[in-house]
Order: sequence, then structure tokens, then C-alpha cells
Amino acid sequence: MDTNYLHTLAWSRAFREVGEWAPMNAIHRLVGMGGDQLVPELLGHDSPEADAAHRRLFRDLVGEAVAFPQAAELLGAVREMGLVVVLATSSPKDQLDAMLESAGLLDTFDARTTADDVSSSKPNPDVFLAAIESVDLDPRRTVAVGDSVWDVRAARAANIGCIGVESGGFSRHELAEAGALHVYRDISELLALINTSALAGVADAA
Repeated sequence: MDTNYLHTLAWSRAFREVGEWAPMNAIHRLVGMGGDQLVPELLGHDSPEADAAHRRLFRDLVGEAVAFPQAAELLGAVREMGLVVVLATSSPKDQLDAMLESAGLLDTFDARTTADDVSSSKPNPDVFLAAIESVDLDPRRTVAVGDSVWDVRAARAANIGCIGVESGGFSRHELAEAGALHVYRDISELLALINTSALAGVADAA
């Protein structure tokens, strides 16, 4: 889902609403973290009021969130390989359901793990560990796909590989430096090259 910049806008508005401030470029660099990590990193202290305001303000922007081109086709191709598809996100369940329904992706996953299922969000590995446990995956044959350095770091902390895509606003260099197995320009490029990707490697190991 193309949401990183929408989250940036919602956080910026939320901070101003509660009397705080952070520049948008700094906010964007932390999108991919959950509010429990992002807020203290930016402000130096927790702010439940800002977190609640972000949730409310982001709901107003959900209608502008769209799936990246060929996202549904990629999920279908992964399933055709015989792999299980699990969504693991730092977003709360109510935000996630609204986004997936808007994009027509609500029923495209075998399981979902959200911020509501874990005590600590990315870059901590909890959301990936919960996803693995939810459908009894073998970590040695599990690969994440993410668009932020926080996705890559969380995957590494969970001892699974991570494919990076640049469409979240993080560069190829940043994602590779964080430890991504390979970095693709976007979902469409990953789909076009899926047979030579780490996803195919996992499927072939079955």
C-alpha cells in the first residue's frame, strides 16, 4: 500500500494538534516504525495524545491510500508458487482493515499480524515473530518484503531474510545497507523478476 507519505502527513498534523512539532523529512525517515517507537524517537518522550491523534487523522486519509500497481498480481503469483502469504504490519487493525478494503485486498492474505497483536513495533522483530507463529512458518524458509529500513532491520532481528522495494521512499543503498537480500525499484519489478528472486528460492526449497 502506498501509505508512507500519508502517514507522514498524519503524524505532522497530529504533532501540531497536541502542541508538538517535528519536520516532515524527519517524520518520513521513521515511518515504518509503530507509534510506540516513532514518537519518542522524534520528540524525546512518549505522547499518547499524539498517537491517538495520528490514528484519527490517518483514518481521514485512508481513502487516498491505494495499492501499488500489480500488488494483487504479486500476491497471487506468490500463492501460485505454493507459498503462504502473511501480512505483518505496525499499523493497528482498524487502520489496516480500512486500507485493505479500500484497495480490494482484504481477502488476499492467509493471515495478518498487526500492532494490536504485539507489545513492540518495528524495528523490533515482534510483528514478524508473531506472523511466523500464527501459521507455523519455518523461519529458514520465510522471506519478508518491505519498503523501509525498519522492515529490513525487524526481519533481520527475527532471523528471516527481507526483500526491499524503493517505493516507500528509502533508497536502494539504504535498504541494501540495512541488510536487504535484494532491492527492487517497485512491486512491478519484483513481479517481473520473481522467478529469480528470493521468493523463488524459498519455493524451490520446498
